[in-house]
Amino acid sequence: MLVKILLSTLTGILITIFVAIVLVFTDPAKSVAANSDLDFSTHPADTARGLTAPPLLHAPMRDGYDLAYRRFDGPFGAPMLVLVHGAGWHGLQFVGLAHQLSAKATVLVPDLRGHGTAPGRRGDIDYINQFEDDLVDLMTSLHEPGQKIVLGGHASGGGLVVRFAGSAYGQLLDGAVLLAPYLRHNAPTTRQDSGGGATVQLRRQIGLSILNTIGITAFNDKTVLQFSMPDAVLGGPLGDTATTAYSFRLNTGFAPRRDYLKDVAALPPFILVAGSDDGAFFADKYEETMAAVNDEGTYLILPGKGHSGIIDAPETGQAVMGFLDGL
Repeated sequence: MLVKILLSTLTGILITIFVAIVLVFTDPAKSVAANSDLDFSTHPADTARGLTAPPLLHAPMRDGYDLAYRRFDGPFGAPMLVLVHGAGWHGLQFVGLAHQLSAKATVLVPDLRGHGTAPGRRGDIDYINQFEDDLVDLMTSLHEPGQKIVLGGHASGGGLVVRFAGSAYGQLLDGAVLLAPYLRHNAPTTRQDSGGGATVQLRRQIGLSILNTIGITAFNDKTVLQFSMPDAVLGGPLGDTATTAYSFRLNTGFAPRRDYLKDVAALPPFILVAGSDDGAFFADKYEETMAAVNDEGTYLILPGKGHSGIIDAPETGQAVMGFLDGL
């Protein structure tokens, strides 16, 4: 009897593995959706305000990889604020905002592994939780005794902040800054296909999720997500720094966990800024979704601003500086 039960269980596992592998390897590449709602523009230099990006610096990670980042020095004793860019791009999107916030904090703006000018393997990381490890290595290597630590991010970068808060490292944070954060594809805040800027290989995503549930990670380097970016960006001077596709492990590690509300509940005091005209997310649903599990948040909806427009909106900088003053 026991042998029959074991054989039946083994057969079920083997069938599950077979089905998952079929899903992974029979999902054809999709055409990338036209991107009409999202803005992938960058701000390498704002000559109108006399702003330029500081040079790239490098911090060694635990595996020897040199993580690229930019530093905007703040007043002595000010908090450390790490700003995490959104999907497909890199830290240059924060040049204007980082200059502004350096009045209240020392701002670090990394190019996450898999992104930017020195990505390692573009669009890929080594394991699902590597972004969290990299952020800890960056923070601890540059943190001064007694200095408060604030982690911020835009879109997927904001999702990574939420994920980080729910990790074993979450207690390191004194505050968080969320700019139109991605919570999960099934969160009430997320529009269908995140506004049409991304194309998912859904069958492959499902197959890899099944395999990971039973501990098989050998195929996590497979691409599951592609981004649509304007030709003006891809053909521009920084086109070769864009990242237009993500592996399963990078995409998974760049978002809150499946139980995203558990990660939200772990957030320290935070400020959330979103635009009323965001093409990727429903700005008016953030507070009702997140306040149900965490009462530490302050929410600001900017009228007439879109997904990327909030980054350099004067109201965003002013609100975040006020938040930093209150820590």
